[in-house]
Amino acid sequence: MQIPSYLAPDLPKLQVMKRLFLAPLALLMLTINSKAANIVGDSTGVPLSSNAYVYPEMKQDGYGYVAGPGLRSWKNPEGYSKTFFLVNQAGKLDLALRLQSQGTSKLAITLNEQTKEVEIPVSKGEVLVPVGVFDVDKPGYFDVTIKALSFTGTYLPSIRELVFTGSSAESVQSNQSVYRGAPATHLSYPVSQNVQIEWFYNEISIPANAQPMHAYYMANGFNGGYFGIQINSKTERRVLFSIWSAFDTQDPKQIPAEYAVKLVKKGDGVTINQFGNEGSGGQSYWKFNWQPETIYKLLVHAQPQGDHTIYSGYFFDPASNKWKLIATWDKAKSGGKYLGGLYSFVENFGDNGQDFFKARYGNQWIRTTTGEWIELNKAKFTTTANPDKHQRYDIGAGIENGMFQMFSGGFREVGNQFKGQLIERPAVGTPPNVDLSKLP
Repeated sequence: MQIPSYLAPDLPKLQVMKRLFLAPLALLMLTINSKAANIVGDSTGVPLSSNAYVYPEMKQDGYGYVAGPGLRSWKNPEGYSKTFFLVNQAGKLDLALRLQSQGTSKLAITLNEQTKEVEIPVSKGEVLVPVGVFDVDKPGYFDVTIKALSFTGTYLPSIRELVFTGSSAESVQSNQSVYRGAPATHLSYPVSQNVQIEWFYNEISIPANAQPMHAYYMANGFNGGYFGIQINSKTERRVLFSIWSAFDTQDPKQIPAEYAVKLVKKGDGVTINQFGNEGSGGQSYWKFNWQPETIYKLLVHAQPQGDHTIYSGYFFDPASNKWKLIATWDKAKSGGKYLGGLYSFVENFGDNGQDFFKARYGNQWIRTTTGEWIELNKAKFTTTANPDKHQRYDIGAGIENGMFQMFSGGFREVGNQFKGQLIERPAVGTPPNVDLSKLP
C-alpha cells in the first residue's frame, strides 16, 4: 500500500461532514444527524466512552479512566472528568447521569458555568440519576464537568452516559464512534497531471497553543511517502521522513527482497527503522527539539532510476541556517515515477482528542524536471471527521499570516470548511532560495 487510505490526498472513500458552521444561524438550521445525536425517545445520550476525558491525567493516582463502559475505577476525588458535546440550539438541557455506584457520594456537576450538587445512592445495577436543568445561551461545544465532593466505599460512581432532555436536547450531537483522538485534517495541492515534479518545497509553523502530545504535523506528503514534524513525548520531538514499500503488507518482515525500501544514506544523528501497521517501508527520524512560532523548511527530491525511485528529504532549521539531510531511500518497484499526490495533514496519533492541534503551511513550490519553479497557492480541504464514522465537528482550515492553516480537536471551534472546499492563499511570487547543487 503506497499511502494509507485515510491519508491519501484524494481520500475517495472518506465521507466528510457536510454541514457548514459559518454563523450561529447556520448552526440553528442544522439538520441533526441521528447517529451523532443518539436520540432515544425524547432524550439524547452522550456516551462517556468517546467524549469524556480525565483530568489532571488519566490513569494517575486513582483519578479513573475512560473505556468502553465509560468512566471507571474512580477513587481519588482530586481527579475529575469533562464530557464534551455540541449543542446546535440555545435553550435548556435537563441532565441525568446513567451510572452505577457501590457507595454513596455527592457530586458537583457543572455545565456552562452553572453548578449543581447531586446525591448518588448505592445501586446494584445502572440507574438514571437526575441532576437538574441548565441554561445554554448559544450554540457551540460545551462540557459537563463532574467532580467529587464526598463519598463512601472504595470507588466513586462508574458513569456510562449523560442523558439530556429539554428544549435543546434534540440539537445535541456527540461522538458515537470508538475513536477518542482528534480527526485528521488534510490539504491536497492540485498540480497539472502533465507536470513531472522532481522537487517539492513547503514551510511549516506550529502555533504556541498547539503543542499537545501525539501530534504529527506533516508538511510534504506524496504518493509513496511523507515528511513532517512530531511531538512524541513530553521530552522528545522528531523530524520524520518515511517511504512506503510498493508491496502491500502491514508487516515489514513480509516484504520480498525485490520490493525492499533500502537506505542509501542518512544525516548525522538520524535513526533508521522499518515500519508497519499502516503499510510498510523505511522510516528515518531525527530527534530535534523544534520550537513553536518558527518557520521550518522541508524539501523532498525524487529521482527515478529504472523501476526504482530515489527519494531524499532535507530539513532547514533557521537557527543553524543550514539544510540537513534526513535520509535518502531507494524504493523498488516504484514504476520509475516522480513526485505526485502532494498534500499535508494534521494528525493526532493518540487518544487525546481533547487537545488542540493546529499547523500553518506556506510558500509551497514544486520544481519540474525542466528546472521550472511553480508556486502552489491553492489547496483542497478534507478530513476524517465523518457524520457516520467519527462524529467530530471541531475541525477547520483557512488562511493565517499568509499561510494555510488547519486545526483539529480540543472541542473549541466548530468546523468552517467542508469536504473538497478549495482554499487559496496569497501568492508569494518568488521561488525559494535554495542552492540545490550544494545540498548535503
